[in-house]
Amino acid sequence: MELVYTFFVSFFLVFLSELGDKTQLLVLSFSTKDRAKNILLGVAIGTFFSHGIAILFGSKLGSLGDEHFRFYLEIFTYISFLLFGILGFIPEKETNSNNTKSSFLHKITNIKLNYIFIIAISIIIGELGDKTFLASLGLGVKYPACKISLILGSIMGMVFSNSFALFFGRFLGNKFNPDLVKILSNILFLLFGTIGLINLVF
Repeated sequence: MELVYTFFVSFFLVFLSELGDKTQLLVLSFSTKDRAKNILLGVAIGTFFSHGIAILFGSKLGSLGDEHFRFYLEIFTYISFLLFGILGFIPEKETNSNNTKSSFLHKITNIKLNYIFIIAISIIIGELGDKTFLASLGLGVKYPACKISLILGSIMGMVFSNSFALFFGRFLGNKFNPDLVKILSNILFLLFGTIGLINLVF
C-alpha cells in the first residue's frame, strides 16, 4: 500500500509543479522539431537522471541507522515542504542565476544533435536545484524503502505534465489559469508538510 501511496505523492507533486514551469516551456519549444514520443522519451530519461539521483541520494540518507539523525532529517524535510508551499505564493523575480540557466538551456536547443539527448540534458540541467528536485530528495529521505515507486511516480508526473502541454497546450491556455495550477501545487506542498510534521511529532 505504501508503494502505491508514494507513487501518487511523487506523481502529483511533480505533475502540478511542472505545469507552466520553465522546463515545460522549453519542452514545448521542441514540439515543432521532433515527434511527441521522442520529446517525451527525452523528458523521461532526463527525469530519471535528475529526480532519480535526488531520490536515491535521499533514500541513502533516510536509510542511515541513527534514529535521532533520521528524526531531525525528516523534520527538516517537512519544514522544507512547508517553505516550498509558502514561497510559492510569493511572486517570483527573475534572478541573474535563473537568466543564466535559461540562456544556457536555450543554447543547448540549437545544438545539432539527437533531440532526445538534447531534451534529456535540458531536463537534467533545468531541474537541478528546482523545487521538484528538492522535493524528490525529501521524498527519498522519508520513504527510503520506496525509491522505485518514487522514481516511477516522478517520471510519470513529468511525462504526463509535458504530454498535457504538448497535446492540449492551446486548450489549457484558454481554459486553465496558470495561477490556479500554482496555487494547487503550493497547497499540496503545504498539506504534505503539515501532515508529515503532525505524524512525526504526535
